[in-house]
Amino acid sequence: MNIDNYISKIVLEIVSGLYGEVTPAQIQIQKTRKEFEGDYTLVTFPLLKLSRKSPEATATEIGEKLVQNIAHISGFNVIKGFLNISLSPEFWRGCFKDIIDSNNYGQAASTGKTIMVEYSSPNTNKPLHLGHIRNNLLGYSVSQILAANGHNVIKANLVNDRGIHICKSMVAWLRYGNGETPQSSGKKGDHLVGDYYVEFDKHYKAEIAELIAVGKSEDEAKKSAPILLEAQEMLRKWEAKDPNVRALWEQMNGWVYEGFDVTYKALGVDFDKVYYESQTYLLGKSIVAEGLEKGIFFKKEDGSVWIDLTADGLDQKLLLRGDGTSVYMTQDLGTALERFEKNNLDGITYVVGNEQNYHFQVLKLVLKKLGYEWSDDIYHLSYGMVELPEGKMKSREGTVVDADDLIDKMVDTAREMSAELGKLDGCTEEEAEKICTMIGLGALKYFILKVDPKKTMLFDPRESIDFNGNTGPFIQYTHARICSVLRKAEEQGIEYSQPVQAEFVPAEIEIIKMLTDYPQTVATAAESFSPSVIAAYAYELCKLFNGYYHDHSILREQCENTKRMRLQLAAQTARIIRTAMALLGIEVPERM
Repeated sequence: MNIDNYISKIVLEIVSGLYGEVTPAQIQIQKTRKEFEGDYTLVTFPLLKLSRKSPEATATEIGEKLVQNIAHISGFNVIKGFLNISLSPEFWRGCFKDIIDSNNYGQAASTGKTIMVEYSSPNTNKPLHLGHIRNNLLGYSVSQILAANGHNVIKANLVNDRGIHICKSMVAWLRYGNGETPQSSGKKGDHLVGDYYVEFDKHYKAEIAELIAVGKSEDEAKKSAPILLEAQEMLRKWEAKDPNVRALWEQMNGWVYEGFDVTYKALGVDFDKVYYESQTYLLGKSIVAEGLEKGIFFKKEDGSVWIDLTADGLDQKLLLRGDGTSVYMTQDLGTALERFEKNNLDGITYVVGNEQNYHFQVLKLVLKKLGYEWSDDIYHLSYGMVELPEGKMKSREGTVVDADDLIDKMVDTAREMSAELGKLDGCTEEEAEKICTMIGLGALKYFILKVDPKKTMLFDPRESIDFNGNTGPFIQYTHARICSVLRKAEEQGIEYSQPVQAEFVPAEIEIIKMLTDYPQTVATAAESFSPSVIAAYAYELCKLFNGYYHDHSILREQCENTKRMRLQLAAQTARIIRTAMALLGIEVPERM
């Protein structure tokens, strides 16, 4: 049951009975603020024209009518124009029973809609780094959240496996690699190829300096450096399907894919479909031809094709180069059309950094002008960059935080801190390693996902692994603590699976209230494409339970019914923590 909707409905009926025709928009219901007594608050000001009474008199009249007519409403109080409504313990008991009885609590019924979420989209000239981690974690979590809202979700990855940046790594490997392979070097393939991308940049800068020293301008030097000309020639050969270039390209990309797979597995993300730019970059040409025929696009003297969006507050946008080669927009037009038609999509979400906001604004607008109504169902999940205390990262200069190194560092830090705090006492070596991996990755994922995607964030690995405060380990420890209580109950032979009649203390009702908020929280997270909504909920639930656990005994409670009820409450809290954290891609340990 959506309690907000239920309260709004019964209040609408009572107010309509008192004052005549009332619109749903005039019924403003919100949760009662913590400093006041009550569960839900009605704002009476929109109703004063109908009641023709003061705010206090209007609120009192409505409150009295609600208590008289609705069994679940146990009382009310009025503060100025606000009516604070209290729901009975029996009402919350019924809500708690519904939670216990629901096997898939928080999972919405099927909508019949298919949504594609594209994330990761790495380049095959370098390993994944911290920025990619935020992208992957956001994409995977949003996919889980959309699925929990009843959608059929297709997780997609478009690999940028062609272009000048790939050729730069290839040229550097040919020049300076001496046949080095992942096997001969002991390096992951994506790291090896990334090293040669950095190597290219080093030699490119040296050649520019040499050319400037013999009298060329900086601009001339940048354009005529031999190593760059070699990379540009290699790209032309690739497009002409030169067998030697294609063979080297496939070999080096193969090394990278093997490396990516290791990182994806460590991060706990996966994909249902993988697309490759080398197979999709020509797709948009037919759409460009269609736009030209319809007069939506125009051709310049050099043969390049453009669209004029100045009337829409933008500018002119290149869609096809004069030599007939495609640009990113060409490809994205084609892939969008192919995906919507082949997968019968109801929507597609692109998880791409905010530096591409303009690109997606143009993509949607161009498709709209071409008559594709589904362009309205394209959503760009624009996220901010991840920065470090030292500043921004640069791949070509090798100043990035490597994803694999960061994952290893997080697990190592989790191991050190867990050992210091005695969290691994009594664990076998295998159990300890599993828990440390869970804590390290949980800390990393939670620290990134708790931040609203739109915000630029500062990442501090040490701060993220803290067993107190708004962190993944704090939530994981709360879950493990509850599991420990439940294990002890089972060891003592206490049966707590069946509902029992027991009086709730106020703190227990507060926990039940929060548990009833979970389905709406999942819905809100989907509407806003924000895993941070789930993260905030999980943290607040853990905080609430820990305060309750500190003040109220569970296993030492003398009344057997109360003891079993409290065990049920603990079990359902652990279940919701587990379910919520799974939407973030985070595992929670049972021992810690």
